[in-house]
Amino acid sequence: MYLTLDDINKLDYLYKINLINSVSGFKSANLIATKSKENIANVAVFSSVVHYGSNPPILGFVLRPSTVIRNTYDNLKETGYYTINHIHEGILEDAHHTSAKYPSEISEFDKSNLEEEYLDAFQAPYVKGCAVRMGLKYLEEYHIKANDTLLVLGEIVHLYIDDHLIEEDGFVNLSKGKTAAINGLDGYFIPENHTRMTYQRPKKD
Repeated sequence: MYLTLDDINKLDYLYKINLINSVSGFKSANLIATKSKENIANVAVFSSVVHYGSNPPILGFVLRPSTVIRNTYDNLKETGYYTINHIHEGILEDAHHTSAKYPSEISEFDKSNLEEEYLDAFQAPYVKGCAVRMGLKYLEEYHIKANDTLLVLGEIVHLYIDDHLIEEDGFVNLSKGKTAAINGLDGYFIPENHTRMTYQRPKKD
């Protein structure tokens, strides 16, 4: 297949979004959870969480255009806090269902088998049973004018990782936790193996 930009723009809408969402490769699969000032919890699946720095520990994620209901964004802006929870093999169906657009007064936790868990007096709920869970504080956001989306940056202030995932040098072996990856909009995969390489230096002649 070879497509120009003009070809891509002429594609059927659903075909196009499936194609372009898949072509970037495997993405992280996370549940972002928040709680409103009215104490209504919200949880939604995101495939755009990306590492932006280790010192301080910053993660970012992208929100879709403002024409879409954004309970996650509204809550984290009101309270300043949210959690990121790795999706694993045991919760795939429930995690994917959180992509359904419920009104703000309805919690996705109540519409699925996902359970809220509150740790160390953190304002936002964690998803119980996830092997990697992070509590984040909102830092800043950037408006991406090209497609009217938002890049939201947050700092990790709490980090919970199941002990058996952590190797001696601090590497988190996600395959041991049956952590999911997302391909496109609705393809979920469980990576089984990994290969680690050594730190690389220029070769000498």
